[in-house]
Amino acid sequence: MSILWIILAIVVLIVLWAIFAYNSLVRKKLKVDNAWGQIDVQLQRRFDLIPNLVNVVKGYMDYEKDVLAKVTELRTAWANASSVDEKVNLDNQLTGALKTIMAVSENYPDLKANQSFSELQEELRNTENKISYSRQFYNDSVTMYNTALLVFPTSIIASIFHFTSKTLFVVSDEEARNNVKVDFGNGNN
Repeated sequence: MSILWIILAIVVLIVLWAIFAYNSLVRKKLKVDNAWGQIDVQLQRRFDLIPNLVNVVKGYMDYEKDVLAKVTELRTAWANASSVDEKVNLDNQLTGALKTIMAVSENYPDLKANQSFSELQEELRNTENKISYSRQFYNDSVTMYNTALLVFPTSIIASIFHFTSKTLFVVSDEEARNNVKVDFGNGNN
């Protein structure tokens, strides 16, 4: 009779462990989804700033209309993007386009002195900082989740319930790895 109790206790412990492991994986997956949601919010905020930026810059940059058109095109593509990979790719492209706008704006002293442009600069700087933090938090969450999927014994539960790994937010373009420069020599580099 005592062997039956030992076997029953082992089975109960295994079931309790499986429940704990499953719930742990679910919590980690939800944390990853939440972290992506935070990136999405900040990227959307940056994309929402674009029409204002384009309108302010448009009057000054007669010769750079192709850059402004590219930014507008990327904003439209962002609205239609559905996957993380698509949004990461569009973010990388937008980062490059914004760098071009900021670099070209150096040639327009009147634009640099414009109050609306200065305010947009500050909003972009703040948004870029939030995006950077959100990316880091997302990648940390993805790493913890993916690690839990691969380590034994939780890998067994992950396999049984078809948990799949998540993709890290990786900047593929070397130029995009640098922050967008939105400071124009006002001494706050």
